[in-house]
Amino acid sequence: MTAGNRFVAALILVFTLGVLVVSAQRNKAQLQSEKQKNLNLIKETEKILRQTSQEKKNTLGELAAVNQRVSQQEALILSIESEIELMNIDITENNEILKALQTDLTRLKEEYAAMVFSAQKTSGGVSKLMFLFAAPTFDQLAMRFKYLEQYSAARKEQAAAIRKVQVQLAGHVLLIEGKKEEKNKLLKEEVSEKDTFEGLKRKQNTIVRSLEKEEKRLRSDLTETKNAIAKLDKLISDIIKEEMARAAREEATRKRRESAKVSEASSLSSSFEENKNKFPWPASGFISQKFGRQNHPVLKGIVLQNDGINIQTAQGERVRTIFAGEVRAVAFIPTLGNSVIISHGDYFTVYSGLKDVTLKKGQKVTSNQEIGRILVNSEGISELRFQIRKNTTALNPESWLRN
Repeated sequence: MTAGNRFVAALILVFTLGVLVVSAQRNKAQLQSEKQKNLNLIKETEKILRQTSQEKKNTLGELAAVNQRVSQQEALILSIESEIELMNIDITENNEILKALQTDLTRLKEEYAAMVFSAQKTSGGVSKLMFLFAAPTFDQLAMRFKYLEQYSAARKEQAAAIRKVQVQLAGHVLLIEGKKEEKNKLLKEEVSEKDTFEGLKRKQNTIVRSLEKEEKRLRSDLTETKNAIAKLDKLISDIIKEEMARAAREEATRKRRESAKVSEASSLSSSFEENKNKFPWPASGFISQKFGRQNHPVLKGIVLQNDGINIQTAQGERVRTIFAGEVRAVAFIPTLGNSVIISHGDYFTVYSGLKDVTLKKGQKVTSNQEIGRILVNSEGISELRFQIRKNTTALNPESWLRN
């Protein structure tokens, strides 16, 4: 392989590995974005945790916030570890480039030395001028002149190739040093975040042990909450049955009078369905209790049934509608606070745990309209109970809200 071909091959290798580096950079940007998102969520949860623990230590609300922080910390550590893994791949790829450049530089220098040695040997140590005029004929003189020109050009090309590879080599040495320094920072960050994680786990265990000693109070609170939820469920059921009966009556009237009201409700239902996975969250915070059946966080053998999700928030958090509709009920239920039920055709959204309400029964609402503020209970917990139903069927709100 000629010097020029070797140089081209080296450039192709550099370009190919460079594409891999660019791809890695994209992944790195995604990981850094994910890490920043985790840090923002951690900041929000820390605020909720501080407010909750200020009122009373070792509560279910504090445990929920600490559990959330543990999950977020795990996600953050995983993100950092992924960055380190990607950095290792990046460094390995750059070391391969460095090795290829060093090999090519060695070959280019050897070939250049051979060219110089060959030139000296051919001329026998005489000057270029003597070499030209020693030609026996004019044609030989012209050929020797052309040969010297071509040889000179080849040497210049070879020297330029060496310089280009040297520049590439120096650049990659600096790049690898920078990558290693960045990796060391990530390793230190990982150690620090793992220490934080261990601290959170200790706090988590302390709260659980403390709450286990208060089993009698927790069972009493649970019974009270269940009774309140049963009242809310009956209210929701009664309103939905009334709404379904009203819709049936309007359907009969439509058939007789071609009423447009039912078609409006049907259109609203279709529009609601089309926005699945796109709805805004009714409040900022984290999910402290998921949809469906799950074990009690402390009491063994107790299974909780949730027809919606609980969103634990910062104190004073305002709640907003997720979609346009009409307020069907505003009711106060002891233990849970105020509740608002909004219809969206065949769909209903329920917002419970409110301190105050700015809406009235029968009022038309738009998406993202303020409903009221969330109640803060005696333990400093600010929590919204949120449901989505299609007629009487409870749906998992997480499948409908934006990720």
